[in-house]
Amino acid sequence: MQIDIIGLCKNYVSEGKSFKALDNINLTIPANEFFTLLGPSGCGKTTLLRCIVGLETPDDGEIRIGGEVVWSKKKNIAIPPEKRGLGMVFQTYAIWPHMTVFDNIAYPLQVRGEKKNVIREKVMRTLQFVQLEGVEHRSATKLSGGQQQRVALARALVAEPKVILFDEPLSNLDAKLREETRKELRRFLNELDITAVYVTHDRVEALALSDSIAVMRKGHIIEIGTPQKIYFDADHRFVADFIGRANQIDAVVRTQEEGCTQVESTLGLIRCQQRDLAPGATVTLCIRPEFVRIGSQVLPEGHNHLSGTIAAMEFVGEVYEAEVQVGDSLLLARIDPDIQVKEGDTVQFSLDPAHCLLLSA
Repeated sequence: MQIDIIGLCKNYVSEGKSFKALDNINLTIPANEFFTLLGPSGCGKTTLLRCIVGLETPDDGEIRIGGEVVWSKKKNIAIPPEKRGLGMVFQTYAIWPHMTVFDNIAYPLQVRGEKKNVIREKVMRTLQFVQLEGVEHRSATKLSGGQQQRVALARALVAEPKVILFDEPLSNLDAKLREETRKELRRFLNELDITAVYVTHDRVEALALSDSIAVMRKGHIIEIGTPQKIYFDADHRFVADFIGRANQIDAVVRTQEEGCTQVESTLGLIRCQQRDLAPGATVTLCIRPEFVRIGSQVLPEGHNHLSGTIAAMEFVGEVYEAEVQVGDSLLLARIDPDIQVKEGDTVQFSLDPAHCLLLSA
């Protein structure tokens, strides 16, 4: 079920001052896609989610779900949340402590007035789907955090919604359980023909789960793309920085060559991914640490070859994270453990032009 958002605005008043939580948002969320709203706290992502589900009232604009207008300022339409055909999984799970697992999951169907035999059939089928068979008579709050998360998911799925919305659902889990639950969630949703809208500030969650990501900042959508596009080929400096660690260096465009753009920076002249930029334009050179190839990792001819000094190294498990001093710049790099270097060593390294991005905003 496709979601269309047109000119959506939402203002809040805090300490006597008005600020725009959503500033003229225009967005299409394709049907049957896992779509993530990603951004820092206060960027408007949860407000946008709550407007879609009907828990917040926008100040202007229009929301359509499957072509049906569910909210419109101009048309004076405001369909209540329970009639929008949506499921919602909250950050706190919103599990009722006085109810069993079965009753928690059955609640949406009971409110809808379904017959008891239909409720039981649907609840048991959903329990099987989320792998919670056999715990239906237990108190929901006696389950582990991961199991409670699956109860919340089952309750959202049992009514067979057109769309399911997630508001930072994994943030209360520890790191290992979060990773396991993330994999389960993706598997569950892959088996369903359903549109999922997911809110998070966690870039790893966004990259691992999403078909598409919309990065938000201060009430605006800055950029939309696949996880690969957002991570490897962002168009905006804020997006490149927010989605993962990156070296960002001020540079000036010098020449356009066949297949690449050459810039002047504190690293010297660097051949970069080709961009349609005029000579003299001020840009940001963006290089991910994993593409700073050190020692025996040096890549073939045609790459940028430089030298620098290892200023710092830290072992983080799979790799060493290092800072390489090159002139006035410190480059973050990742070094394989089998590369024999230490702090203070002078090293040769290369930069693939295909992974030297030029950001103009």
